[in-house]
Amino acid sequence: MYAITSLLNPGNAKRINRIVKGLETRFALDDVQDTPDPHLTYLLASTRRLSDLKALLQEVAATTAPFSAYTTGLGVFPGENPVIYVPVLRSNDLNLLHQRVLDVTAPLCRASGNYSPDRWLPHLSLALHDTTPDLLGPVLGYLNKETYNLRLNVNNLAILCKKGDQFLREEVFELTGKP
Repeated sequence: MYAITSLLNPGNAKRINRIVKGLETRFALDDVQDTPDPHLTYLLASTRRLSDLKALLQEVAATTAPFSAYTTGLGVFPGENPVIYVPVLRSNDLNLLHQRVLDVTAPLCRASGNYSPDRWLPHLSLALHDTTPDLLGPVLGYLNKETYNLRLNVNNLAILCKKGDQFLREEVFELTGKP
């Protein structure tokens, strides 16, 4: 399994990791740390043609200019193990990059339906898998003490590879296209 993502710049990654560490210290929530690099996910997919996938994403990166994306607020995907996240606001640039990733990977990858353009909700995960509905109130009360208005510099495409319980960096492609 692969995740096609954009990794956060060091300043934003540090802030998200600080929040995640606070959730671990205060509530023992640490499963989100199975992916050590904070990121924005465009697609989760499986493929047997990794070298082809890398070549296609390199081409997308080479023809896409870096751009800014913005976050605000907090969100929750409900369920037995709710996911707590910071929403990333969709923009033309973000939607175009997402669509390009979907288009080039379609011949190679079987993708989850949650990543189709009409269902995709870009976000930065703060807690997942080890959460419970009973923890939502206290965790959201704790998180509510801050604001989550970030400017993200989207300047890369990255492939994260599932290895055991973790998603680890496989390859990172800098966005180098002209605006």
